[in-house]
Amino acid sequence: MNYPQIFDGVRVVLCLSFLMYASWSDYKTREVSNMVWAILAPSALALTIFQFFMFAPESLYIYALSFILTSVFALILFYVGAFGGADAKALMCLSLALPSYPTHLLQPYGLVSPLFPITVFTNAVLLAALSVVYALLRNLLWKSRNRKGLFEGLEKESTGHKILTLLCGYKVKITELGKKEHLYPLEDVYVADTGESRRKLLVFPKDEERGEIVARILGAADEGKLENEVWATPGLPMLIFITVGLVIALAYGDIVWILLRSVLK
Repeated sequence: MNYPQIFDGVRVVLCLSFLMYASWSDYKTREVSNMVWAILAPSALALTIFQFFMFAPESLYIYALSFILTSVFALILFYVGAFGGADAKALMCLSLALPSYPTHLLQPYGLVSPLFPITVFTNAVLLAALSVVYALLRNLLWKSRNRKGLFEGLEKESTGHKILTLLCGYKVKITELGKKEHLYPLEDVYVADTGESRRKLLVFPKDEERGEIVARILGAADEGKLENEVWATPGLPMLIFITVGLVIALAYGDIVWILLRSVLK
């Protein structure tokens, strides 16, 4: 085993170790200490910079490009509410540790993007999308059991918002929403100009707004302005999907490209 292989192995083990711990923490508490990223980021940066500088200085521009593009992408996802803070930090740290596929150590089964963190991200998104099946089945079961419309009281919402809500969430009891912190409301209550309380769907619920929204929903329920169920999403621990997406990317490559290639053959 040569030095590039050793450094590739150390970077892979380092990244997987921290991501597995972060995933466990995300699953248990839906929170990840900033200390995880404060340790991983400089360690990954030092290892990767040293390896590239010593053994592949011509590839340093790829490292810089991967980190910049991945960081911009992660920050955009965070600010639009599609990503949590820990998810964005994980993707940025991944770009520091593994900006490109560790070819000295492994060879993927399929194709891999030159920007390796993007391959990991697409794998994670595809895995997370499987939760849509669960949401759809649960919503179909609810409609069959209750024999009424899923969006009663929300008829004026756009079809697009309804479809996203149907795919991402399901009905939960208001008392359950108040007790389980990992549940995020997909609807809110507001007072119209007429003074009447109305409901609206939320496309991208944000962590920092959860408490205020839940308080409004509980208040409206106490006043008898809401029925006993509202739309919510379980707040998927995306870090778990990112970690599994990394393992799959290392072993097989980009799932999307592998599926496309099998279909187009």
